Amino acid sequence: MTKTLVEFRNVSKFFGSVIALEDISFKLESGGCVCCLLGDNGAGKSTLIKILSGVHKPSEGEIYFEGEKVEFNSPRDAMDMGIGVVYQDLALIPLMSVTRNFFMGREPTKRFGVLDMDAANKIAKEKMAEIGINVRDPSQAVGTMSGGERQCLAIARAIYFGAKVLILDEPTAALGVKQSAQVLRFVAQARERGIGVIFITHNVHHAFPIANDFTLLNRGHSLGFFHKNEVSREQILEMMAGGQELQELEQDLKDIVGSGKRAAKN
Repeated sequence: MTKTLVEFRNVSKFFGSVIALEDISFKLESGGCVCCLLGDNGAGKSTLIKILSGVHKPSEGEIYFEGEKVEFNSPRDAMDMGIGVVYQDLALIPLMSVTRNFFMGREPTKRFGVLDMDAANKIAKEKMAEIGINVRDPSQAVGTMSGGERQCLAIARAIYFGAKVLILDEPTAALGVKQSAQVLRFVAQARERGIGVIFITHNVHHAFPIANDFTLLNRGHSLGFFHKNEVSREQILEMMAGGQELQELEQDLKDIVGSGKRAAKN
């Protein structure tokens, strides 16, 4: 029987009279499952991340982790339980080395609290190599790495420190095709290791190949929770865009193309 790793039950979040989230329910199964939260800007994705990572408390509803009801009073509570978050800004310092960014306040030490830099460099290099990133010199500045390599560093760091659930906030938003593929391959690797992944994005084309389940958000409301075998990529696109709006967009594009062809003939 499949065990649920994370579950939101009718979760809402209000900021005064502003409804950021209302009556959101979804679940992430254990054993290596990727649940994609899809929605455009302002859909409520960031608020949901902050609730699950302990930054905000829900105004209504319940959160369950490994079958037990939980309440996070701080991000530390979520981290201690095994929830790792890779935010869109990555929380990396470009001028610091790969190793120092990898450990970031949790560096291995020798006796009397002396930093064991040799051990830290070795671990950082090995863990990056495991995900296919060859770091010749772990003392190099993170600012010299590509966007995809930085994403992989942030993800590898979360996994190394014991994340059971990995929350990725728009990991491919600012990346090119090759770098996006690199990150998506690593998400697939995390899934194979049995780590649950909550993949937050507005890009259906990146989400669909690796996802097991989908939750669609629109202006703080849920459009539904779907298993992959219940919905197609086109149906997800239509729900995100709004059926009528999508049809109108397609017609506008056809009109533009038609006008261009007529102008070329003339």
